[in-house]
Parts: sequence; structure tokens; C-alpha cells
Amino acid sequence: MVMSRRLLYRSAFWEIARPRTPLTAGHVLIRLSDPSTEFAHPSAADWLFCHNLVRGALHDVLGSTRSAVLFAHRWHPLGGAIGEPVAESSTPTFHLFARWDGEATTPGLQLSLPAHRRVGEPARDLAADDDAIRQSLRRGVPDAMVTSDDQAGAAVEPAPLVRTLAVGKHHSVIQPASGAASIRDVRPSELLAMGTALSGLPLAPGHSGFSCVAVESEAPGTPLRVHALGRSAAETVNPMEGLLRSPEVSLALL
Repeated sequence: MVMSRRLLYRSAFWEIARPRTPLTAGHVLIRLSDPSTEFAHPSAADWLFCHNLVRGALHDVLGSTRSAVLFAHRWHPLGGAIGEPVAESSTPTFHLFARWDGEATTPGLQLSLPAHRRVGEPARDLAADDDAIRQSLRRGVPDAMVTSDDQAGAAVEPAPLVRTLAVGKHHSVIQPASGAASIRDVRPSELLAMGTALSGLPLAPGHSGFSCVAVESEAPGTPLRVHALGRSAAETVNPMEGLLRSPEVSLALL
């Protein structure tokens, strides 16, 4: 069911909101308030603040213990949009899918369907959850601000801050060199370096951008991994379908 985007919280640079078509009760957006804002240290630190804040709220309200983040870089999902949420606008947007035991449906099952066959969560069913999430977000601001301030004041790390691996045709993985396993452990300087690495990935002829999935592994010693798949409007095979079936990503989303 399509509804108006429902604002849950607005920070200095980003807003936390329900998408127009929430695919699960744990599906929220972190969306840039002003599309012209430069991705620099202040906005990177604020993104981490919003991410940590909403993760805490979703844990409080839904009991979520893990999540995955999907986003597009210089790319808009086309057609059935299998494997990725439908773009709501050209504004930089990150889709966070919280996961918990006993959830009624999973993001992976929803994303494996063409967009026109997905049945989103009814707005009326989410109203009470959203009220509770807003309250939790307000309560969580002091703790999230402490975390963000600590990160923002951290010493600049020596290069390299990230590692980029080619793992398949038009498929790269970007991960923090520090080995941070969770987005909650990433520093603003690392997030900026990951963004720079993504922008610097080579594009194959005909490709315009990337579909991206950030996955936190539950295996000890495994760092956060951001999968970036080159995309083209003329592609004959949607690479997101294969990525969804891969063990690492299917575990996070299915």
C-alpha cells in the first residue's frame, strides 16, 4: 500500500522516515534533507548519528537485533526493481531493513518479487509502531549524540581507511580497513573513504551507476561489507537477483 512518506525524525542533515511503500514493519529511510548538501565530515557524522539512533529505536519497538542497508548510487531501479526498493525520488536515500525473530515477512522475500507484486505494510498497522519509534528516537538522542561526537572527534586514521575488492564481473566489495564489523563501529572518516571508493569504481561501457547492499556479518572477525553492482538500463540480466541468492546477502535479508 502506497502512503505519504511519514517523517519520524529530522537531524541537521538527514531525516528518518517511513517510505511511501514500507515493505516490512522494519523498513525505514535515512534520507538527505537537502539534495545539494555535500557529503563531507559533518554530514557523514550526522548520517552515522541517524543510523545509530534509528537502530536503537527499532530495537526498542520491534526487538530487532540486526539490519541491512540498501541504496543506489547514480542509479534508479527500473522495471520490476527486483532486488532493490523502488526509488521515491532522486534525493540520496538509504533503505534500512531491521530484522527480528518472528517478523511477519522478510525484506528478501519482498525484494525478490517484482515491485508491482509487493504488498507493503498498511499505514494503519504501522501507526502505533511509528508513534513508539518517534518517542524512542527522542529518548535516544543524548546517547546517539555522545557516540557521534566521539567519532567526530577521533584522530584521523592513516591510509588506507578502506579496502576495495573485485569479487566478480562488475561486482566490487568495499570494507573498512579497520575491520569494523558493524556500521555502528564505523567512524565518519571511514564512511567518507567508503563513499570516495564507491565514486571511484570504474564503470563498464553502458553502465551508469551501482546498486549497493551493506551487510553486517555475524561471523567473528568478518568486517562490514558493502557490495556494489554495476547497473545499466540496457542490461539483459539483473545482477541483484543473483546477489540476493548469495549466502552472505540471503542470510542478511531473507
